[in-house]
Amino acid sequence: MNKLDREQRARILHLLCEGSSIRAVTRLTGASKNTVTKLLVDAGTACAAYQDRVLRNLPCKRVQVDEIWSFIYAKQANVATAKAAGPDSGDVWTWTALCADTKLMVSFFIGDRTGTSARIFLDDLKERLAGRIQLTSDGHRAYVEAVDEVFGRDVDYGILQKIYGTTIESERRYSPAKCIGAEKELVKGCPDPAHVSTSYVERSNLTIRMHTRRFTRLTNAFSKKIENHACAVALHCMYYNFVRIHKTLKVTPAMAANVTNRLWEIGDVVDVLEAWEAKK
Repeated sequence: MNKLDREQRARILHLLCEGSSIRAVTRLTGASKNTVTKLLVDAGTACAAYQDRVLRNLPCKRVQVDEIWSFIYAKQANVATAKAAGPDSGDVWTWTALCADTKLMVSFFIGDRTGTSARIFLDDLKERLAGRIQLTSDGHRAYVEAVDEVFGRDVDYGILQKIYGTTIESERRYSPAKCIGAEKELVKGCPDPAHVSTSYVERSNLTIRMHTRRFTRLTNAFSKKIENHACAVALHCMYYNFVRIHKTLKVTPAMAANVTNRLWEIGDVVDVLEAWEAKK
């Protein structure tokens, strides 16, 4: 069986991590669509397993959480009339937790936007932390019950509720409403009001949209399978945490959080993939 060599794998993964679509990668590298897709799935699975293992006992003190919307196969309103919509078709949310100091993507979860997903996501987040944190979320009410259930009293929790004005109807589809203010609510423990913010995690959401083609709006690059979507997110988080130097920190988030003591290259991600394949 023909197998991509190390250099070809590194090139394809780098293109995927920098926002190229599957078809664009096939045109640039000459690899088939099925080959690129299989490499994405394998690499994403390996990266998810690696991060699940090493992102433990993290020294985070301030964590911000948020959700970013996408969809599988068809938007939720169109699922009923879609020709071959599967059981996972429709809106999907990527829950992300970002360390405000090291900018490390501590945890991520793919699911819906219900309280059940919030509890699963926060439970995973808690297991990765070394101590008490200050947690900030937006006003999504699913967080309140989930934080109480998962963390109990062992957290300083605040909510940043943004206030949006009205927009012109013709602009509403493409532009978010203008933010005209924000309210801070101290919910649990003793959170520092100065650090009740979601700015870093919202900026991280923008990075996800720029570096993961499946999140690009108003295109046909959306995911067709939720498994592939999850693998693409895992690959992005690996690249973001270990390979991509943060502009402000001058190091990668993984280096800032002492998860690794060196700067990774995309070839190191290939090493993780090959180690996973050897175990498999």
